[in-house]
Amino acid sequence: MTSTPRIEVHPDSATLATAVAGELLSRLADIQATGGVPQIALTGGTIAEEIHREIARLSPASDVDWSQVGIWWGDERFVAPDSPDRNAGQARAAFLDAVGATQVHEMPSTADAADVDAGAASYAAELREHGSGEFDVVMLGIGPDGHVASLFPGFPQLDATDIAVGVTDSPKPPPERISLTFAPLNRARSVWFLVSGDGKAPAVAQALGGADRHDIPAAGVTGHDETIWFLDRGAASQL
Repeated sequence: MTSTPRIEVHPDSATLATAVAGELLSRLADIQATGGVPQIALTGGTIAEEIHREIARLSPASDVDWSQVGIWWGDERFVAPDSPDRNAGQARAAFLDAVGATQVHEMPSTADAADVDAGAASYAAELREHGSGEFDVVMLGIGPDGHVASLFPGFPQLDATDIAVGVTDSPKPPPERISLTFAPLNRARSVWFLVSGDGKAPAVAQALGGADRHDIPAAGVTGHDETIWFLDRGAASQL
């Protein structure tokens, strides 16, 4: 795995979103140009929403065939399928439906599984069956507490060896979630952290400073080829 992450600091969240969207479209087009079907993992959150809208805006001018892109998620809220809390619903509304993505692998909702553990097992099975063995790009947000996906500081899921796990007492609502574990997140060629706002600055500084992943889970994910931190000035203010 890479030892030195790349850090990009952008003036604000809008320019960050445009940069990430452009970089993603370029990566996807390059993979498809060699005959590959790229596999990416999306995240949720405010900055992800901005990025998704930029992807929708920039996609028509790109060479990306979204019907030949595998879409996955790092985590999901275990709620009703039509809940506004669903990361997948937000992504569909922001860009997936608009660009014609068809290989979309949503994490189970309460309509698909009896509980979070059953949902996690189902998603792990889907990833084993339809995944390529590694992601080309994993996109992750980071919380003020340093969590990534739904892997929270001090939680037992940090030491799980399964592909996906259920979370029933998330400190951030809603309490029930499904999350990929460190193992699949680290099976990525490229890991991108997408972080905006000075409220995240302490966690960013700790993650980049070599914190233990049990204290700052973001410190526990790196890409095989590269790890990029896309930050705005606020998020980078303590570096």
